[in-house]
Amino acid sequence: MVKPGLAQLASESNMTMLLETVSNDHDIDAIISALSALRRASQAQRYGHVAPPQLPSKFVMASIVEGITAVLYPRPPELPFDSTDEFIASTLKTCLGGLREQVRREFALFPVDAPNEQPQPRPKDIVDAFARAIPRVRTLLDADIRAAYAGDPAAKSLDEIIFCYPGVAALIKHRLAHELYRLGVPMMARIVAEIAHSQTGIDIHPGAEIDQGFFIDHGTGVVIGETARIGKNVRLYQAVTLGAKRFDVDENGALEKGKPRHPILEDDVVIYAGATVLGRITIGRGSTIGGNVWLTHSVPPGSNITQAKARIELFDHGAGI
Repeated sequence: MVKPGLAQLASESNMTMLLETVSNDHDIDAIISALSALRRASQAQRYGHVAPPQLPSKFVMASIVEGITAVLYPRPPELPFDSTDEFIASTLKTCLGGLREQVRREFALFPVDAPNEQPQPRPKDIVDAFARAIPRVRTLLDADIRAAYAGDPAAKSLDEIIFCYPGVAALIKHRLAHELYRLGVPMMARIVAEIAHSQTGIDIHPGAEIDQGFFIDHGTGVVIGETARIGKNVRLYQAVTLGAKRFDVDENGALEKGKPRHPILEDDVVIYAGATVLGRITIGRGSTIGGNVWLTHSVPPGSNITQAKARIELFDHGAGI
């Protein structure tokens, strides 16, 4: 990768002239010329003077994710073969083949730094390891679905939860994305996470570690950061944020990436709607965090944290002045 050097290719004045031409007469050739100059400058900034590599495809990844979701939880309309196992075998073969190509593209875009004594991982190795993880992902998801059924009085069946609940839809994709993240293909993982985000309104970074029995009720607006760690049987409601309180910087003022900065939730924690929990703090086992609470410090096991109660005080005849 090449350090930023946009000015080397197109000065601000030249670019301004190009854009002014576009705005004045809407000439298609001028639009193409302006975009071409911007594109070449951006590509040189990112890749140097070599041809840009093929980028991973969000469209293809969306298709792969839908296929693997159907492998995890097949539905009758998706069974054109006589047996479910044949459908799973065919779908899995197609999805894993497509995933190998997408991983290859990510490796071309971001070469993997492997220790000198170890060979660089191959796309096939990554995808084979991902495939082996699929039964374990199904086991975790089954526990999540049971937790949703147990925790929601409106739930009528496990099938309803699997195929209708946005929290479960987001979690299926997160558990797949987390495997990709763990295996060293973070762009693939992020694409999967953003597919879930756009479909459900739930934003879970693929690096977040989430144990079994996790349930997000309603879900819209939930945000879970990269280094969050969530224990067993945790329940979140809509608009909960597990975020960072601050970002550390190095001596040059650049952000230090990858450092733990998000909360740890121990087992059996419940966090109600609109709560914001920030920083590398620990919410002790069995604690309950009330709605709209703003929390930036650790709390011991069994805590019950709520907002301060509203008070109405009447001041008569000038009292309180």
